Amino acid sequence: MRLRLYFSLLCLLGAAPALAAENARVLTTIKPLQQIAAAVMDGVDTPALLMEPGASPHTYALRPSDRRALAGAERIYWVGPELELFLQDLLERQDNSVALLHLPQMTVREQMQSHNFQNEKPADHHGHDTHGHHHDHGSLDPHIWLSPANASAIARYMAEDLASVYPQQADQLQANLDLFEQRLTAMDNNLRARLSTLQKKPYFVFHDGYGYFEDHYGMRPQGIFSLSHEVQPGARHINQLRQQLQAAGPSCVFTEPQFTPRLINSLTEGLPISVGTLDPLGSAIDVGPQGYERTLEDIAGALAGCLETL
Repeated sequence: MRLRLYFSLLCLLGAAPALAAENARVLTTIKPLQQIAAAVMDGVDTPALLMEPGASPHTYALRPSDRRALAGAERIYWVGPELELFLQDLLERQDNSVALLHLPQMTVREQMQSHNFQNEKPADHHGHDTHGHHHDHGSLDPHIWLSPANASAIARYMAEDLASVYPQQADQLQANLDLFEQRLTAMDNNLRARLSTLQKKPYFVFHDGYGYFEDHYGMRPQGIFSLSHEVQPGARHINQLRQQLQAAGPSCVFTEPQFTPRLINSLTEGLPISVGTLDPLGSAIDVGPQGYERTLEDIAGALAGCLETL
């Protein structure tokens, strides 16, 4: 009897996140969007998260509970098909969803190919663009939340948009927006002060996922390695990347939570390389009203913590 009761309790606990998402009025696809929404909605309601922290939008498969949550939400915030391609057919038929990447308020950049930057001129690190220009589908960098300026624009849009969902709390939404932007400005000033002395320090990343953050703070990776955690590189590829690291001398390599230590060790063994971890999705950060700032502070702290040792 006790075992049956214990098993039932585990099932209920395991189902809780899905039930919360299914009952939510506001649903976000990834955690950084949930963090921004939580700041705007503080004391009004709690936004739900479609994908569990740590899940990759590149490989995610919808569950029946996800479909129910998407069908029941009054407002759905997603980046767009450039990131959550698995949602394109479903959400582009729903008028309650907002693809934030395609808002006219967004400042966007082109997605660069993974390659080594060593022999390129630093002036053209990342190209900004706006929606007044033509883009091929899928060429835009979807990591818009890593720009504090874009995060502020997203929050402003949400506050105005959600006033129609919560008309009696419109003043609270606006007050929350004002507080969020004040905190964002203070955080931004602190991060600029710390990162400004590190802009010429050499570092490498595993994909072109930090361009908005790097543009905003004047950072520039010496190389972007074309590695995927879904496909393990061969020995020849590993050797080519090791040659790039060896030529760079003392530098930092930033991995992400999904990459295995074995892969990183094979790349850096015997080289004067320091290894750090960046988490662009803030997987371990609480949702709370200050969760977004903590996500950016963690990224900046990881970058600075390694680069300051060089």
